[in-house]
Amino acid sequence: MEIRITKTKTPGVMPPEDKLGFGKVFTDHMLIVDWNEETGWQDARIVPFGRISLHPASTVLHYGAEIFEGLKAYRRADGGVQLFRPMENVKRMNNSAERMSLPQMDEKDMLGLITTFVKTEERWVPKSFGTSLYLRPFLFGNDESLGVHSVKNATFMLIASPSGSYYKEGINPVGIMIEDEDVRTVRGGTGYAKCGGNYAASTRAGEKAAKKGYSQVLWLDGVERKYIEEVGAMNVMFKIDGEIVTPKLTGSILPGITRKSCIEVLKAQGYQVSERLLSLDELVSAMESGRLEEAWGCGTAAVVSPIGKLAIGEKEYIIGGGKIGEVTQKLYDLLTGIQWGKLEDEFGWVYKL
Repeated sequence: MEIRITKTKTPGVMPPEDKLGFGKVFTDHMLIVDWNEETGWQDARIVPFGRISLHPASTVLHYGAEIFEGLKAYRRADGGVQLFRPMENVKRMNNSAERMSLPQMDEKDMLGLITTFVKTEERWVPKSFGTSLYLRPFLFGNDESLGVHSVKNATFMLIASPSGSYYKEGINPVGIMIEDEDVRTVRGGTGYAKCGGNYAASTRAGEKAAKKGYSQVLWLDGVERKYIEEVGAMNVMFKIDGEIVTPKLTGSILPGITRKSCIEVLKAQGYQVSERLLSLDELVSAMESGRLEEAWGCGTAAVVSPIGKLAIGEKEYIIGGGKIGEVTQKLYDLLTGIQWGKLEDEFGWVYKL
């Protein structure tokens, strides 16, 4: 797919790398591609970053016809830039598009758009270990009518933000709270799609947890309200009696790329990894008997986030003495080492620009 590039006349300035935060500063440009059902994808262009104009009746504003992805560009010690398993993001975005009745894009075309954009914005990839250029591709319907129907016009966009650590706590263990009222999604719904509605629905519980001093919520399934699903906006894993347990993908859980990578690493290292239903009762029993050795969340933004405290109602359980566990630390070190080019990529995950 050919891309027209119009460079900005007022380049921005990169903030100090220790002041980046997450998703607060944006690069000089953004990528836009239009789609309609008659002509398909057209007019791919990289233009100066700025506001966009939408018709007040646009489909995305009224019916939530929107999906997005999140991936990162990393600066290696030799100055080069690389991506981590970008084709997995491309495939997941198309899966999300199919679920939300939005247009899919040829995988090679989408990857080509992403890499061309990163090359255009390469000076914005920070150098410090732990920092990265966060990439946010998104797609939305923009039909200019209020009728509920399949999308006939859509826009694909990509913006980028140089970012530091996702959590202010860094790699230190965080406290999470079991959410027993709200649910994130249900089987047959949009849980496996990365769409904005899933995150909007999670905000109320997140605010409640924050008021009680917790960083995230731990979601239960929306049908029986007894099985563990996700932690906040990440997948979750537990080490119970030496076995690594993560909730299986039933259609209500996002198929995380970091989750997939953790599973592949752990299996390669000889750990027993089970993707299965894990009930809250089983988890509580493991905590009370001391069989729960470690717990962590995993996702693109945070990579691996150890869980040091779990609250159920008014009762709190301390996990692993409130310290990061051995497996959690090994996963973090290996994944970040591969992502930033400090360790050899034995899995073939790195995509060098």
